[in-house]
Amino acid sequence: MASRRFATVAGYEGKVRLPVRKTRLSAGYDLEAAEEVLVEPGRVALIPTGLKAYMEDGDVLLLAIRSSMAVKRGLMLANGIGVIDADYVDNPDNEGHVLVAVANTGQSPVRIQVGERIAQAIFTRFLTTDDDTASGERKGGLGSTGDR
Repeated sequence: MASRRFATVAGYEGKVRLPVRKTRLSAGYDLEAAEEVLVEPGRVALIPTGLKAYMEDGDVLLLAIRSSMAVKRGLMLANGIGVIDADYVDNPDNEGHVLVAVANTGQSPVRIQVGERIAQAIFTRFLTTDDDTASGERKGGLGSTGDR
């Protein structure tokens, strides 16, 4: 089994902080923006974190928008909830770079600053059906498990 941890992707070494939980009872690790991003009204933008996540078989990393981003800034996750599979890490397309897809529901552009906390990452276990036969292997990065 692999260890459960965050690491930086190539090109971001020394430029990003590894996520931390703010309190001992916090479920999520705060993810920060690794680059400045402008999110125009009614548009979707990908916010780089400069991070990848290693996890154990049977784990998944869930992303949730920080409540302050939703309530104060009008941003929401474009896909409702982010799902980072354990086999996404170290893929040949993008090294498993965790990107946070946000949609601006407001009327004004929202500028995300480098180092701004944008989302929470929550490690959790998942279950499969008793008759599950999945045997495929990930070959790429974002969206590589297919559209169907």
